[in-house]
Amino acid sequence: MNALRNKVQLIGRLGQEPEIITFEDGNKMAKFSMATDDSYKDKDGVKVERAYWHNVVVRGGLVTIVENYVQKGQEIAIEGKLTNRSWEDQDGQKRYITEVVCNELLLLGNKS
Repeated sequence: MNALRNKVQLIGRLGQEPEIITFEDGNKMAKFSMATDDSYKDKDGVKVERAYWHNVVVRGGLVTIVENYVQKGQEIAIEGKLTNRSWEDQDGQKRYITEVVCNELLLLGNKS
């Protein structure tokens, strides 16, 4: 068996316009949230639909694609890995976030 890998594949829609961050050295990073949908039947047989929100970070050459072609509501497919980070907010509280660091992106359709 091959070594286990941290790999995530998602198909969903952007919940916001991508945020493009430019660093002092000229490198860029894109951040956005995307929703994936799921449904199931509850104990009474009623279909329940739910959206799951994911924080996505894009670095490197893919930032240009996000910057020029990706917009709120658009359906995309991404592949990447899960990462966790923490920081202290202004009140001194420790905060945590889980993000998908995207290394592949496919445009599937325009916003509906």
